[in-house]
Amino acid sequence: MSGADVLDRVIEAPIITSFTRIGSGIRRRLDDWTDLDSYELTGRTIVLTGATSGLGLAAAEQLARCAASVVLVGRTPAKTSRVRDQLAAATGNEGLTTANADMGDLDAVRTLGEELADRHDRIDVLVHNAGALSAERRESPQGIEATVASQVVGPFLLTTLLLEPLRAGSPGRVLTMSSGGMYSAGLTVDGLQMDEHSYNGTKQYALAKRAQVTLNAMWAERVDRDEIVFHALHPGWADTPGVAKSLPTFRRVVGPLLRSPAEGADTLVWLAADDGDPLSSSGDFWHDRRRRGLHKLRKTRTADTPERRDRLWRWAQHAAEIHPA
Repeated sequence: MSGADVLDRVIEAPIITSFTRIGSGIRRRLDDWTDLDSYELTGRTIVLTGATSGLGLAAAEQLARCAASVVLVGRTPAKTSRVRDQLAAATGNEGLTTANADMGDLDAVRTLGEELADRHDRIDVLVHNAGALSAERRESPQGIEATVASQVVGPFLLTTLLLEPLRAGSPGRVLTMSSGGMYSAGLTVDGLQMDEHSYNGTKQYALAKRAQVTLNAMWAERVDRDEIVFHALHPGWADTPGVAKSLPTFRRVVGPLLRSPAEGADTLVWLAADDGDPLSSSGDFWHDRRRRGLHKLRKTRTADTPERRDRLWRWAQHAAEIHPA
């Protein structure tokens, strides 16, 4: 093990160093990160959900600066168009387009998938970034708990609908923005959707994020790496509008140690742009440009069984109304 690997493990052990800007600052120098501005992505089409604020907006701006053709997906047409015009003015990239859907509304996701497949014969990267932590339990139009609908079922459906244009990327990439919070949650199918009486927004978010990273690994088992690579990642603790709204006390306590949105989005952009490590494997979980384990706690590791994984896949297909041939 190299000295850099040893130091990385030292940083990784306590969350306060790994997840904050301390970790990203040290690792940037430790691994001599390639400057994101050096990537030339002309001709690549990147679909990015949740592109109008926070991590998604930061990623969209950087990808635009790298000359990618970015499809900005947002819920509100007026806001999405406004963000598109602002990014085009800031970056000089006129190859930015928009599409709209609430990722928790499966009818809207299905329409989005059909629209994108019709518009693009080839999609190089699909980024699942949309989603937020909700303090109150809500349901999607299809009756699915809203966090699970927007961050598990909606992305699962959109990936399924875009497999062919992604394969044309040779390989395409599917990237899922997860959260370090998933380390606290074990994989569950029966308990994935919390009910009204037991609902806790932070726990529900962690359960959904655990399901996300599990499905990411399962997609990689089912699709040849030469056709599409799948990766999930977590951004650490970043100072985004979502954190300010959902976790104000946490934001106040951690304060200056929070990463900027651009720092939080760094690994996402790198996974979308780099043709080295991101294409050498599939199904991995990343943080600060390094592969990470899926478990930090024994209880979550023991919950992650092959039987439960298979149940999750079948449940996602059923919830998304996908009927295997």
